[in-house]
Amino acid sequence: MPAVSFQNVSKTYITPRGEFQALKGVTFDIEPGEFFGLLGPNGAGKTTLISILAGLTRASGGHVSVYGADVQTDYAQARRRLGVVPQELVFDPFFTVREALRFQSGYFGIRDNGPWIDELLDGLGLADKANANMRQLSGGMKRRVLVAQALVHQPPVIVLDEPTAGVDVELRQTLWQFVSKLNKQGSTVLLTTHYLEEAEALCGRIAMLKQGQVIALEKTSELLKRASAKVLRFKTDQPLPEPLASQARVTGRFVQLPVHDAAEVERILAVVREAGLTVEDIEISKADLEDVFLDLMTATAAPMRSQTVEANA
Repeated sequence: MPAVSFQNVSKTYITPRGEFQALKGVTFDIEPGEFFGLLGPNGAGKTTLISILAGLTRASGGHVSVYGADVQTDYAQARRRLGVVPQELVFDPFFTVREALRFQSGYFGIRDNGPWIDELLDGLGLADKANANMRQLSGGMKRRVLVAQALVHQPPVIVLDEPTAGVDVELRQTLWQFVSKLNKQGSTVLLTTHYLEEAEALCGRIAMLKQGQVIALEKTSELLKRASAKVLRFKTDQPLPEPLASQARVTGRFVQLPVHDAAEVERILAVVREAGLTVEDIEISKADLEDVFLDLMTATAAPMRSQTVEANA
């Protein structure tokens, strides 16, 4: 039985400009114990899909279940099996951290779980804030509390919706160490993130959404194999000449260009020299998940039916 199953899920919103279809027949399963990534640009439908999974939004069509419990017809069981960390910082300003976790436990009928609360506080670096009022915490600390609240009833499925957006490196490391530990102990993790290096490092399998459709659904290692080209990277303060500019990914001073062999590297560098550019820190490396992601998002291909079939195999 899948830990999470999305079957032909669609969602249509009625707007002043007419209908907007946020999801279009999304189908895939997440197996028990997977660390699964859900990626896509803003507006691709990721948050809508998670809202349907969490019971916050009703799908226009299709079915979603958590360990066999339908999120609409068997909401209580489905919700009990989920721990959701939302993007937004939502907190009650009248309670301490420990009190907030006790109240959250009560929503699921759980009492006397002090040892687990202590483990959460310690694992997420909140032990010294246990008796601090929520409104006194920094944004990063509040996000840690959100993670603890999502885990306080020990759900078998953990949903992390952009959990490290706008937080410091220390929190990221603390969070991933703790969540990876839970995953190794059998918890299923569904992650959405714009930090693709996190997805590449953590997720065993990834689905990519574009305009409400699944355009890729594969093991992370298989996705990376798509990037057969290597990447030439260098720094420059000057604009690139055409046609290099149209092929390059430029971030500040950093330039990245796909290359296939040594001859292509020499051709690009020759063009750079002829244009009079001054470059620094030249290196050649393997393409990463961000390169694959950008290639897929800029392509106009139809959804990949073969990957959808693979998910249900």
